[in-house]
Amino acid sequence: MNIFENKMAVFFDLDDTLYDHLQPFRQAVQAVLGTGADFPYEAAYHRMRYYSDFLSAEAGGTPTHGPELEKMRTQRFVRALDEFGVELSLAQAFAMQAAYLQQQFSIELFEGARELIQELKSRGTIVGLITNGPPDHQWGKIRALRIDEMIPPKLIFISGAVGLTKPDRRLFDHVANSIGLTPVDCYYVGDSWRNDVVGAADAGWHVLWFNHRQVEPESAFRPHKPAASYTELAKLLLVEK
Repeated sequence: MNIFENKMAVFFDLDDTLYDHLQPFRQAVQAVLGTGADFPYEAAYHRMRYYSDFLSAEAGGTPTHGPELEKMRTQRFVRALDEFGVELSLAQAFAMQAAYLQQQFSIELFEGARELIQELKSRGTIVGLITNGPPDHQWGKIRALRIDEMIPPKLIFISGAVGLTKPDRRLFDHVANSIGLTPVDCYYVGDSWRNDVVGAADAGWHVLWFNHRQVEPESAFRPHKPAASYTELAKLLLVEK
């Protein structure tokens, strides 16, 4: 039996929630720098994500095109890798960003993600997606993962298309209003503490923090529920008859 009654919704984040975002980062770093297995890829990835969020907030939201987008994309690599003793040239930063983008279309859903989405839908739950980024780029990843085969376009909300960026609570308000539900009826699954956990909770949503990298919370706020795998997420979102 579903833990939800009729007209409940579960929305997922995209990057590092539905697929492993570390994979294209690792491949991009290896392609440009020739690094080996001993490089701290995961630690550097966390700092890249930090600077991506930081620079996005500094710009007033994730840029969707033009010089601001290019600057944010390259500077996140420059600043992150500098913390690990790697001084990137501008040419290397551009090359790394290009390799990173290319690899983001050779991705697969986390184990159990497709099954959970399908099971939620079979039980009458509204299932959707909320993600930050330029529409064309995010749609490329959505299609690569075949998410569009399970979730209709009307339930996919991309910040660059909506004009609002996580963690702005107005994005979550917009989604709830679009599907005719109140925040108490909505659940959000995401990996980013700042964008997903705090953003959705600020809008009054229930939050499941997909903390599969086992990182520490960035503030005193506690999410609705933490989970480290899709098996754990399924246990939280589904109950047996």
